[in-house]
Amino acid sequence: MALIPPNLERDIKKALSASKSGKNQAQAEAILARGLAVAIDKYIKSGTVNTVVATSGGPGTGVGAIS
Repeated sequence: MALIPPNLERDIKKALSASKSGKNQAQAEAILARGLAVAIDKYIKSGTVNTVVATSGGPGTGVGAIS
């Protein structure tokens, strides 16, 4: 699956909204930072990497998850 910017945008908006529940500025910033980190991590991991591998047994292709 390709990276989908609208999904990242939606998750950033969720993080911003959640940060409003902070009791003070420091707590709001911590909530926002955590939400953004989760959103970015989720976005990056949603990508698919296709690669061509050349081995002594001949070339091959593969699709797999980034871990």
